[in-house]
Amino acid sequence: MKRLSDIKFSTLDLVPVRENGSAAQSLRNSLDLAQHVEKFGYNRFWVAEHHNMDGIASSATSVLLGYLAGGTSTIRVGSGGVMLPNHAPLVIAEQFGTLESLYPGRIDLGLGRAPGSDQMTARALRRERSGSADDFPQDVAELMRYLGPRTPDQRIIAMPGTGTNVPVWLLGSSLFSAQLAGERGLPYAFASHFAPRFMHEAIRVYRNHFKPSAVLDKPYVMLGVPLVAADTDEQADYLATSVYQRILALMRGQSLVQRPPVKTMDGLWLPHEREAVSDFLGLAMVGSPQKIRAKLDVLVEQTQADELIFTCDLYEHADRLRSYELLAQVMKG
Repeated sequence: MKRLSDIKFSTLDLVPVRENGSAAQSLRNSLDLAQHVEKFGYNRFWVAEHHNMDGIASSATSVLLGYLAGGTSTIRVGSGGVMLPNHAPLVIAEQFGTLESLYPGRIDLGLGRAPGSDQMTARALRRERSGSADDFPQDVAELMRYLGPRTPDQRIIAMPGTGTNVPVWLLGSSLFSAQLAGERGLPYAFASHFAPRFMHEAIRVYRNHFKPSAVLDKPYVMLGVPLVAADTDEQADYLATSVYQRILALMRGQSLVQRPPVKTMDGLWLPHEREAVSDFLGLAMVGSPQKIRAKLDVLVEQTQADELIFTCDLYEHADRLRSYELLAQVMKG
């Protein structure tokens, strides 16, 4: 049985843009956060591909990863994830092959099968390319061939890319990628930071379908976890209202720019909206270190996860740094 101190811990940064802020400041904050969590002992730092969202500045994921890897020295840097239906596999192989060539042994390639946007934006990204989520298994296989050793009859190569063997992860919020990751013997990251409802079932499907591969000899599960850690429960509850407002805006189709915390959410949401936000954040760790430690102990006992990746969308950058610092103290015991 795993204990909390046995679990690796990582960071998923959504590179949030705050009210009256700028993308430039958000990108600088992302690097600053990466440098801090590297010092705190975090295992990896991932950013996710999103498009057409005014509150998230990580759309050019591979470009941003080069900036982050260049400003850090030991922490693994990667995508959580690249939305593969938006791209030709060869392009992603070249981009991540370039990153791996520049920063060897530090790059992760997490892949998702959703477009990471609405259908109109997906069409704008792809234009005439006919990619879709239905092609995901074939696209993953093609991408891994480009990153693997060159074969004598191979007519198309990724340069850089070929022979780099960049670690590939499959990401998911449903059961499809769980089964595919198991069958391919790949590490699996479940998006429980926004879809906790299917977490236990996805873990079960992944482990039941797992077949040892050249990559892994046994299943490896990472879970996404929302985080709001503060010195007191009361302070954490206050800071969390920024997160609640952001999820509420997402559900209403409104601007996703970060809003400052408020004393109460009363009057800002309707009862059914409050329940929907609560479901979305069902796995959220909100509170003091003592409270978070108790909740994490239960999560690890129930899931036997190998790694937890935390996302923390607080309005003030200093509060985010403090939250990740407190969490590191909890994880280290």
